[in-house]
Amino acid sequence: MKMKQNKEKKPVVLQVLPELNQGGVELGTIEIASELQKQGIENFVASQGGRMAYQLERMKVKHFTLPLKTKNPFKWWLNYRRLVKIIKDNGINIVHARSRAPAWSAYWAAKKTGAKFLTTFHGTYGLKPRWLKLRYNRVMTYGDLVIAISNHIKEHILKNYKCDENKIRLIHRCVDVEKFDPENINAERMIKLMEENQIPEDKPIVLLIGRLTRWKGQKLMVEALEKIKDMDFYCLFVGDDQGRTYYTDELKEAIAKKGMTDKFGFIRHISDVPALMMVSDVVVSASLDPEAFGRIAAEGEAMGRLVVASNIGGSLENLIDGVTGKHFVSGDAQSLADTLKWALELPRKEREKMGKAGIKFVKENFTKQIMCDKTLAVYHELMNMDDK
Repeated sequence: MKMKQNKEKKPVVLQVLPELNQGGVELGTIEIASELQKQGIENFVASQGGRMAYQLERMKVKHFTLPLKTKNPFKWWLNYRRLVKIIKDNGINIVHARSRAPAWSAYWAAKKTGAKFLTTFHGTYGLKPRWLKLRYNRVMTYGDLVIAISNHIKEHILKNYKCDENKIRLIHRCVDVEKFDPENINAERMIKLMEENQIPEDKPIVLLIGRLTRWKGQKLMVEALEKIKDMDFYCLFVGDDQGRTYYTDELKEAIAKKGMTDKFGFIRHISDVPALMMVSDVVVSASLDPEAFGRIAAEGEAMGRLVVASNIGGSLENLIDGVTGKHFVSGDAQSLADTLKWALELPRKEREKMGKAGIKFVKENFTKQIMCDKTLAVYHELMNMDDK
């Protein structure tokens, strides 16, 4: 009697997200689409569009433009119908939702067509008002499998939602170690960057990258640096205030009142982040709320920089305290001041040792290839779930 041979089904993937403007969700989508193309796996993306859509076009990945950012339930229904057609027309067997609003349409479409449904929990999401938000957010636990981007996120899912732990797959976000490689940054790039942004050459640079919004901790940085303002440093805040000029004005006023105007600089947007990190001495993640993963801290480590981060959320996973950088007590200006003082005074040999440890740690745990390999393994697992 002939034994029946199991032939693995090939995934055909549709990633669904609100839009393709800059951000962690968007970047992860592009990275996975690129890897799928490289592996010869047919894949598609549906979103409202945005400035990163051209990258899909360059990779020859088909993008479907739908109003997926909407929170209007009637438009969800219209999106559901459009997604059903897209799934059927293209033989899609995995629908991968990366955000709540489009996840509802994607979930219904997957159920209707028999496609597997996968979600990625990219953040903790708001829980107020709890009765409403829990119902809205819960769609992210409806996946046949659910990807959590850090242990912090996994714990959040288990604490707040009735989700079977056995279907959660931990896949950390990543760093592009080819882009964030100190060996690839030449002096010309650094000099150009410093000249264009009037960054002083004769002072240690303390760098905080993040949107100018209160929870990212810029105000805390001002308070902390006032406590050590007699030290030599220049602090750079890099990020857009997205129209919240009142917060930018508040920061500048606080800096002026403390007599530190010459010690701070603001840059709204910068394209060469690796070169910026390379000219910096300390990279800081001062978030008051837990980061889901905390890509900036990991990128700083990949560049061999000394990283200082709050002791909450993803920072507890992407930084080894005392080995690749140092944690401070979240929200505590004195703790941050003490940690920055330590960082600025650290002898060069110790700084270099920590820098090398950071590079090694990122390469062993948080590369783009590791993230892509693990995600593809989840796709293949989904395709063979019925055979188990």
